[in-house]
Amino acid sequence: MGYIPPDALANLKKYSYKSVDKSLLSRHVLNPYWTWLVTLWPTWVAPNVITLSGLCMVLINFATLVYYDPNYLAEKGGATGPPQWVYFTWAAGLFIYQSLDAIDGKQARRTGMSGPLGEMFDHGCDALNTTLEVILAGRALGLGRSWWTVASQAASLANFYLTTWEEYHTGQLYLGVFSGPVEGILMIVGIYVISGIFGPAFWDTPTLTFFGIDKVPIITKYIPNKGLNDAVMALGGVVLAVNIITSYINVYKARAAAKESVLSPLLYLLPFPMTVALQVAWLSSPSFSRSFIINSPLFMPFLCAWGLQFAHQVGRMILAHVSKQPFPWWDWMWIWSVVGALDANMPRLFNRAPFIQHSPDNVRIFIYATLAVSLLSYTRFVTLVIKDITNYLGNCLLHRQEEGPVRILEKGSVGGQDERGQEAIEKYRSNILLDES
Repeated sequence: MGYIPPDALANLKKYSYKSVDKSLLSRHVLNPYWTWLVTLWPTWVAPNVITLSGLCMVLINFATLVYYDPNYLAEKGGATGPPQWVYFTWAAGLFIYQSLDAIDGKQARRTGMSGPLGEMFDHGCDALNTTLEVILAGRALGLGRSWWTVASQAASLANFYLTTWEEYHTGQLYLGVFSGPVEGILMIVGIYVISGIFGPAFWDTPTLTFFGIDKVPIITKYIPNKGLNDAVMALGGVVLAVNIITSYINVYKARAAAKESVLSPLLYLLPFPMTVALQVAWLSSPSFSRSFIINSPLFMPFLCAWGLQFAHQVGRMILAHVSKQPFPWWDWMWIWSVVGALDANMPRLFNRAPFIQHSPDNVRIFIYATLAVSLLSYTRFVTLVIKDITNYLGNCLLHRQEEGPVRILEKGSVGGQDERGQEAIEKYRSNILLDES
């Protein structure tokens, strides 16, 4: 059974990608570079290949973290982390990812391969990258196993959810003056470079001391002298608050222009905080200050499982957008998270030991099972969506009698010229199999 109902398949042909980019950095600095970069790729390279190549760079970065620091420990209490040169490779890998992610759409327009599958693929890679960068950036900032990393995960995923929610209700992707795909990624690249030069311990430097204002009474009275990594987290909170406001303003304008309710879209935000609450409840066992998962090597697998579940959630939202389906309120993976959170909190809720996670070994087995099930669930989603879209668009090709100014005949010829007709059909089939927006 696929994810797209038969009555929604026809909407795939009506889909058209729309975006608004207000970033000055993107328009005046990066876009000329991206326009040049795309010309280096042959036109026979499918846009999705470019997107996947970028994600592979991030996966290589993540692999180096797992190799050098599988326990995800910050350099505190005698722990050692990756060699400092590794952070430079993370910076290079992420910058390459951003560059390739930016030109896949340009390549799609060059090759005529734009379509709904391309947007699904692009956003899917972005969703996976979001969690991977949270983990990598948390390590570079010296946060490691901490609630700060959890907060960073929640805030980063919230920004992505907001963007997807906004696109669903407005019909186009908005990139503001400060957006995650542009300024946010470059900021993380800068964090990696600084960690490569000075080491992650640099980010523990008190912020007021670093700026030389720790002796100013009016400042120290109201602003605590926390580390630079805390300041980065606070900045992330401010960015999230601004994005919430600007996203709703865009949705409000679009709904008002269409003479539709401007308040009902707010209800569609509820699934995200509900999922975050489940994950936080699970992590807070046996207590908020003594989280077993956070203070164990299971923390990184837990974050990866969370990220895969989130990718599945927003993937269904994007699919609903391109196929004009109702908003997906429910995701069956929530059941797994509910079971995990309730079971872990049995001592506090019912004064009895957990049924499943009653020992460290059982917790480890259950967390890795969660990771495996999340990966299989997302893989199944991706596979079925690709199958649904390619099968439908392929059938449209076979049954279509008119293709632009020429006629596709049963023998595969176009306008009576067999060779040109076969080339046209093969190109079209390549487009729908490796579609890109």
